[in-house]
Amino acid sequence: MGDLNIMTIVIIAANVIISYKGYGDFSFFEKYKFQVGPIQRGEKIRLFSSGFLHVDTQHLLFNMLTLYFFANVVIGYLGSFNFVIIYAASLLFGSLLSLYFHKNEYYYSAVGASGAVTGILYSAILLKPDMELMMFFIPIPIPAYIFGIGYLLYSIYGMKNRVGNIGHDAHFGGAIGGYAITLLLSPWLFQTNLLMIGLLAIPIVLLFILKKTGKM
Repeated sequence: MGDLNIMTIVIIAANVIISYKGYGDFSFFEKYKFQVGPIQRGEKIRLFSSGFLHVDTQHLLFNMLTLYFFANVVIGYLGSFNFVIIYAASLLFGSLLSLYFHKNEYYYSAVGASGAVTGILYSAILLKPDMELMMFFIPIPIPAYIFGIGYLLYSIYGMKNRVGNIGHDAHFGGAIGGYAITLLLSPWLFQTNLLMIGLLAIPIVLLFILKKTGKM
């Protein structure tokens, strides 16, 4: 983990400030959350602004802790500027996939940095697949790439079955963003981590096959 990079601090601060503004200002929250109807009417800012709002402190804390744990992996390999690009692109990919899957649900809404954070997580796994992750409820180290694949497979299940009040599609879209932009920024991975690139692509390919065949 190491010391917090200045860009990580800026992103965390922006999430905290905007989220707390939303907690106390209902009209602000409603104006900037992700909601299909207003976005389709032209309020595209919601695709991005919703990623800095959270429903409560627990939601905010979980996302920011995850970002804290994995930000330095991406920064260490690709630098601060590219880290911000991956974060922003993952946020947008997450919102766009949510819009794609819920385009006929006028009142569907969501908030949270989960898409962006999942993109950073997936980027970190792609860059350093030999990492081991320890989950609170599984006190055994898990290889990062197995966690990444399993997480996206669970997200497909969650999207298909509407599991919990969770934006599984935003998580998945964020992972696609992190995966795609990381490969664009670091094509050397095709020489060093080709097998891992293929393995991490499995759930992404599976999602689009399921959507194409009408099973999603």
